[in-house]
Amino acid sequence: MENGNRFALIVSLIVLVGFPILFLIVSMYTGQWGYLVWSLPPSFTAGFTGLILTLNTRKKERKGA
Repeated sequence: MENGNRFALIVSLIVLVGFPILFLIVSMYTGQWGYLVWSLPPSFTAGFTGLILTLNTRKKERKGA
């Protein structure tokens, strides 16, 4: 896998998993669950979009090689 694709995959996974965990911790600390609720849709949208694009690029590279 190309170095740029590996970085894109890591960033997508961080956005998809890491941000909701971060906001879960913030929500538990503050008691304001709106932080978690409002962070989920953008995190999932950005994370899944990046993940799908990265995996499609990776698949194209494998077919071309």
